Amino acid sequence: MSLAPFTLSHGPGWHTPVPEDHPAARLLTAEAVRSHCAAVMQPVEEGASPHFTWHADRLEVVAAYVAETIRQRYPDLAVPYHSRWRHFEAGGIDRWADLARRARLDDPLERARVRIDLVIPSVLLDAGAGPDWRYVDEARGQTLSRSEGLGVASFDLFESGAFSSRGDDHPLHSDATALAHLTPERLAEGFQVRADNPLVGLDGRAALLRRLGEVMHATPAVFGHPARLGHLLDFLLAHARDGRIAASFVLATLLRALGPVWPGRIALDGVSLGDCWRHPAPADGLVPFHKLTQWLTYSLLEPLEDAGLSVTGLDELTGLPEYRNGGLLLDHGLLRPRDPAFFERELTVDEPAVVEWRAVTVMALDRIAEAVRAQLGLTAAQFPLARVLEGGTWAAGRRIANARRGGLPPVHLASDGTVF
Repeated sequence: MSLAPFTLSHGPGWHTPVPEDHPAARLLTAEAVRSHCAAVMQPVEEGASPHFTWHADRLEVVAAYVAETIRQRYPDLAVPYHSRWRHFEAGGIDRWADLARRARLDDPLERARVRIDLVIPSVLLDAGAGPDWRYVDEARGQTLSRSEGLGVASFDLFESGAFSSRGDDHPLHSDATALAHLTPERLAEGFQVRADNPLVGLDGRAALLRRLGEVMHATPAVFGHPARLGHLLDFLLAHARDGRIAASFVLATLLRALGPVWPGRIALDGVSLGDCWRHPAPADGLVPFHKLTQWLTYSLLEPLEDAGLSVTGLDELTGLPEYRNGGLLLDHGLLRPRDPAFFERELTVDEPAVVEWRAVTVMALDRIAEAVRAQLGLTAAQFPLARVLEGGTWAAGRRIANARRGGLPPVHLASDGTVF
């Protein structure tokens, strides 16, 4: 499929149109993430970075550790996509299948819309929870933390109708009206936040969902009227060709439709760049990552396939520069900070060393994926990056963090709940 991403928002019905010649357009693609991260990677490999040294001799060691992790978790190598849906399956319970059965979601298109209604807010809520937060799933007798806890908490919040303005008769619905009025108190209740159970970035998460509702209302081209997240499916179906849609098109849609949701950071001519930060290595001094939006794209693969769409070009997306994948590099010595204080002080997401760490993570994941496939005897078509991440680098990063620090990441990050 060939459809230029910039044509998406060149017209009415968008909160913030981004025409072809807009200076932000070139940064709102996965290709821009990879090319800008490559520019940051080059001086690191050449030993010219003031922040890190690269140790290529450790690459095969890391790949072996990841391959071992994959074999432990998926002995048959039937690895699913890296997505939010894995967290809904915490403790071996397929919560979505149970909900779909109880709600009698038999129509495949409406079932896919409901899945999109569920997964978009859940992904936007999926920044680091912090080490002290837990979620008690009383119905299933589980206590969960971190990503699994956030996933199940958001699942239960969705099922309760917290994202729907249509009342008890239509709880499985995420619309602009309900999201725009979501309070920190309601989110705290759903996430069981108390003085003895603090969640990092609670107010930031609530503000993000409120902003989501406002942006949805102002983007009827994608979310319809009245605005519903599940209407994204109808937009993508209208742009598919022969039942196929490119992953890059899905990402481009999300970057433009949801870009205004993110907190005010760097903007070009009125367009917020979202998860994009300053670093001197690229010619334009900017490094886009779009981590949560790419994570969302990965998490939409299963709903879109459920609706009968084939998503092509998965490896055009990049690996995700978050603390599990990035921690894998640090814990194995593939990447080493020049300043030992990098491990000791609190880091902010905008400082050059953190931007560089994330950029190197993106590039390293491509190389690790290639080495892992070689060790497993699989091709890129058989084992795309979305499966390497799940099998995979994210799990291996958590595994080594558990072995070394009881699950804590190797660095201390100050998060507002919208990046990590």
